[in-house]
Amino acid sequence: MVRTLRAYLALTKPRILELLLVTTIPVMVFAADGWPDLFLLAAVLLGGALSAGSAGAFNMYLERESDALMERTAQRPLVTGIISPRAALTFAWSLAVASVIWMLATVGPVPAALSTAGLVLYVVLYTLVLKRRTEQNVVWGGIAGCVPVLVGWTAERGVIEWPAVVLFLVVFFWTPAHYWPLSITYRDDYRRAGVPMLGATREPGYVALRVIGYAWATVACSLVLPLVAEVSWLYPAVAVGAGAGFLFSAHRLRVRDRRGCELRPMLVFRASIVYLAVLFLAVGVDPFLRS
Repeated sequence: MVRTLRAYLALTKPRILELLLVTTIPVMVFAADGWPDLFLLAAVLLGGALSAGSAGAFNMYLERESDALMERTAQRPLVTGIISPRAALTFAWSLAVASVIWMLATVGPVPAALSTAGLVLYVVLYTLVLKRRTEQNVVWGGIAGCVPVLVGWTAERGVIEWPAVVLFLVVFFWTPAHYWPLSITYRDDYRRAGVPMLGATREPGYVALRVIGYAWATVACSLVLPLVAEVSWLYPAVAVGAGAGFLFSAHRLRVRDRRGCELRPMLVFRASIVYLAVLFLAVGVDPFLRS
């Protein structure tokens, strides 16, 4: 029983849920200029978790054959047979329906529509359309990962406003810079599975330049927030400091490639996670310093 429950939890891709928490909570705090209503916050997080979990389950169902070819995904529940494809599909649809109903009942039609759109984008645009057709798959498919920012903002404010757009774009530009170093590490896996991730189709130096470009776009976009919203000294200080660290790690990848050293792309991958977490922590703390 415990093994089966763990398998169903794995279907939801818990690491995606971590991104939901990292972005949604601070955005709602920022939108509310302090702590939002706790029931509303819990409702948004539960609805978002159901939607993201559904997206993960659909993704594993649709990619179960290619997952079996990749070392990184060989232990996923549908590959090992712990969960049957039919059970996984039923689970995915159940979470999706529950998410829509819950969001409509507790949060409102706009956040519910945005959350549903994020689910559809991940399953249809990314998984079915883009992932096997273009090396730019994570650029446009990554839009789904930006949606929680808009869901959190509209849950609190009712409409999409410029601060939400800026933070949405921060996550949008961050996603390729975050994921492409990982694709370098697992390029052999992606080649075996026939998935054209940039790290599998291009040389590391080419990928490093693209990572640098998106890292700069991410940091530049983060510095726009003070122009469209009231912030204290904390946010710009963190945006500059954390951004400098992120950019250093991205440039270091290119330097290592040019010198013929061990690339260590996972250092950039981890640095990107730290950057986003610290930046959004500043988003969430900032309202309390200017209240």
